[in-house]
Amino acid sequence: MLAKRIIPCLDVRDGRVVKGVNFQNLTDAGDPVENAKFYDEQGADELVFLDITASHEKRKIILDVVARTADDVFMPLTVGGGIKKPDDIRDLLNSGCDKVSINTTAVVNPYFIREAAERFGSQCIVVAVDAKRLRADMTFEPEEPWFGDDFLKDVRLDLSNLAPLTWAISTHGGRKMRKIDAVKWAKKMEELGAGEILLTSMDRDGTKDGYDIELTRTIAETVSIPVVASGGVGTLEHLREGLVEGKADAALAASIFHYREYTIKETKEYLKSKGVPVRL
Repeated sequence: MLAKRIIPCLDVRDGRVVKGVNFQNLTDAGDPVENAKFYDEQGADELVFLDITASHEKRKIILDVVARTADDVFMPLTVGGGIKKPDDIRDLLNSGCDKVSINTTAVVNPYFIREAAERFGSQCIVVAVDAKRLRADMTFEPEEPWFGDDFLKDVRLDLSNLAPLTWAISTHGGRKMRKIDAVKWAKKMEELGAGEILLTSMDRDGTKDGYDIELTRTIAETVSIPVVASGGVGTLEHLREGLVEGKADAALAASIFHYREYTIKETKEYLKSKGVPVRL
């Protein structure tokens, strides 16, 4: 069995790490490069940077952060936020990251994922899926022009005939809900060439209540590419649950590592004691 990966996540805004709850109420959590060096020394398997400002004028900031991080750490680095065209991917890869994470642009133009995978290779294309359990009071953005596309039409949520457990996806850092089924969307992204799914439960993000196991397991059983579980870790047992009951290939967490509640070493030793294969 392949070893499960433990991945700290750094949300970066204006060159600083920030943390919030349910994608809101952000507070400063330190310098991203210093955080990255700390996790590298501790033995993290990978690191994720999410540029949550992601506007064009901030792009130089994240490129500088990526370049400085790549100079000092040796674990794989995934960067996401504001990727709109192939040149954005090229610039990030040239700055030293190993994979890029794409969310909003994939929804605006799903075939961008195929273009990116063909140009740069599936191994470096991650699709971020920010999912939220469907509620009757949800307000959705207007449907994209491609909703009638024969290949993609089945991802559209039929609000008149929903399964008991249904998740919609969001874009723009959780601010805009889309009438798209998260499970079917993840499968389509795999078919278009994505090499990995970064799956975040918006309902659990920052709550420390644990991963949405039903969401994680459903998507992990639907796709054949790796799934990274994200959103809600508060204890080491939550990580085990995501990797075992949720069937994720990797567990991503932020707060428990940022605020030194647990170290990477403690995390891996705990998981190993529970029979979860990890790299020590």
